[in-house]
Amino acid sequence: MSSVFSFIGELKSFLILWFTQLLSTLGSSMTSFALVLWSYQDRGSALTTALLSVCSYAPYVLVSIFAGALSDRWNKKATMLCCDTFAALCTSTVLLLAASGQLHMWHLYLLNGLTGLMNTVQQPAADVAVTLLTPEKHYQRVSGLRSLSYSLNNMLAPALGTALYTLLGLEWVILFDLATFLLAFCSLLLFIPIPQGPKPERTESLLRSTQAGLRYLGENRGILDLILFLAAINLTASMFNAALPALALTRPWGGENVLGLVQSVSGVSMLGGSIAASLLPAPKSRVRVICNTLLLAMSTENFILALGRDLSLWCVGAALGWVGIPIMNANLDALFRSRIPVDIQGRVYAARNSFQFFTIPVGYLLGGFLVDQVFEPLAAALGPDSLWAALFGTGKGAGAAGLFLAMGFLGVATCLLFRRDKRIWALECQG
Repeated sequence: MSSVFSFIGELKSFLILWFTQLLSTLGSSMTSFALVLWSYQDRGSALTTALLSVCSYAPYVLVSIFAGALSDRWNKKATMLCCDTFAALCTSTVLLLAASGQLHMWHLYLLNGLTGLMNTVQQPAADVAVTLLTPEKHYQRVSGLRSLSYSLNNMLAPALGTALYTLLGLEWVILFDLATFLLAFCSLLLFIPIPQGPKPERTESLLRSTQAGLRYLGENRGILDLILFLAAINLTASMFNAALPALALTRPWGGENVLGLVQSVSGVSMLGGSIAASLLPAPKSRVRVICNTLLLAMSTENFILALGRDLSLWCVGAALGWVGIPIMNANLDALFRSRIPVDIQGRVYAARNSFQFFTIPVGYLLGGFLVDQVFEPLAAALGPDSLWAALFGTGKGAGAAGLFLAMGFLGVATCLLFRRDKRIWALECQG
């Protein structure tokens, strides 16, 4: 018990920030999910609805590098407060438009783009704030707690957002979002002192400051190669997300309930992995943990979903595919925090966002294209007596199953290729 009290005492400010941001993020995710439901009911177009996410995500790829340079210059607490306030104003605008019956899709595209822009600045500031609030000996557990909040958000936001939207309407979902924002804002403003940390030279231009993050990655190839490893994994993972509905909804044993159950099992599995990441001691080799957990994910779920013809097998695949991801994230986060100097973390994290996440929209587009234009037509052309039919069955969804098998091999090959990268393993030898 004394160690627990000591842990709480040393991380009091972080724990307040973590819990209130968890609630605020849950509220924001519920609003995002409710807006997806509203937009689909309004337009009935999957593409129109998907553009909401595109507008929110595009700033990460386009301006993250510059946002990190600004984040390192500015006061972290003030940056977080201002960005969160701006995002709340955008959400309030949606509330007013919805209540007056004047809400249109172009409003949401514009407001999502502005909110995404603010998040691009806010995220690196928040990442550095966590470092400033956390003693190095607690990096592992803090990273596990952040993974836990991500898992809880993935589990609860769709269910709570749907329930509140169905029972009371979009306006009440947004009101809940604004209430959680107010709680997080007041907690950060009044109860969480964040050290400023070292600042870059004020005489340094914005362009030169931006280049510093890129230069750091160029000079520290182990960090850069690890980021590129995650970018390659994100390509496969986003193809997976794009193709999963085409597989789960069309198989003879599939349907909406099956898709929901598989995703729920993934969320529960991530929750278990997050708890494990919070409780496990720091490993001797973080690089080995990162490589092994990603290999586990890539070598299980894709193959089981492709070849399995039973819901219970799919659930096992979902559990195996996602249980190690929070552990991987916790060790990756701890490795970055311990290796990257705090005075440049914002710029490096922002550069990481651009390099690591640009493959996600590419993967979504590629996954959808391959299902619709390549694998489904191929499966239909080969016929019921082919080896393809013996492996994946016939009818709609057989092509998507073939794509999942191909993604399984792609994911495993990616893991084995980067596992041989000596520059990544050299990170274990750095002090």
